[in-house]
Amino acid sequence: MLGAIEAGGTKFVCAVGDESGNIVELIQIPTTEPEQTMGEVIQFFKRFDLDAIGIGSFGPIDVNPESPTYGYITSTPKMAWRNFPFVQAIKESFAVPVGFNTDVNAAALGEATLGAAKGLDSCLYITVGTGIGAGAIVQGKLLQGLSHPEMGHTFVRRHPIDSYAGKCPYHRDCLEGLAAGPAIEERWGKKAKDLVDQEQVWDMEGYYIAQALMQYILILSPKKIILGGGVMNQKQVFPYIFHHLKEMINDYVSLPELFSYIVSPGLENKAGIIGSLLLAHQALQEK
Repeated sequence: MLGAIEAGGTKFVCAVGDESGNIVELIQIPTTEPEQTMGEVIQFFKRFDLDAIGIGSFGPIDVNPESPTYGYITSTPKMAWRNFPFVQAIKESFAVPVGFNTDVNAAALGEATLGAAKGLDSCLYITVGTGIGAGAIVQGKLLQGLSHPEMGHTFVRRHPIDSYAGKCPYHRDCLEGLAAGPAIEERWGKKAKDLVDQEQVWDMEGYYIAQALMQYILILSPKKIILGGGVMNQKQVFPYIFHHLKEMINDYVSLPELFSYIVSPGLENKAGIIGSLLLAHQALQEK
């Protein structure tokens, strides 16, 4: 039996299941202070006889096994979790292999294995919610170099009528600073779900996301792009993304029909937790 943790900025999702994505039990725990949240996580898993645990975590995180801070959450804006030794905290309570990666890489792995990109050796998973992050599968493997990708913090050109300063505490007007949920709310004075009929809102959002997708397409050439996260539940943004992306690409590269190339998660809101089960399975196999 495998354990999985999808660690997000607002909640931890914990599940027990198998490598086929079958979930036996699942709970949600609010993300508060590490001691309290992790105490509840460990209490949940203590009820099961686990063979491995997979963690898909908000970041940035240290994914270099040679690093002295491997397994840590590093320079997160969530100060209580900064430099938190996540993997070590789990290993202190469970003598099992632990798989560790970003929440978006876990979701990319889930979608590539069992979801919208099943059967493909390449895909890109992007979440647009409280923050913006992306995970990539390239030639059947999660993309990793010096660290994990941080595609949500690339810079984009400003929309011609956008005077909003930007929300990112590190870069102000990067993609996340201009297009994540908190930026939408601060710019327009309402949450995304309360702006459904505001065409200007979704045209601007589509403009920013399309710019990012153009960069990712030109650099990675993924075979499928999957857009998840709370903001992407607003399906009215998709036509704006398609419109702006088509204009920006300008027939420079050939793409499939955009409505079948850029899609919602096949695993819906379980892509991250199922991907974390797969991280656990990978860790068990590597052992």
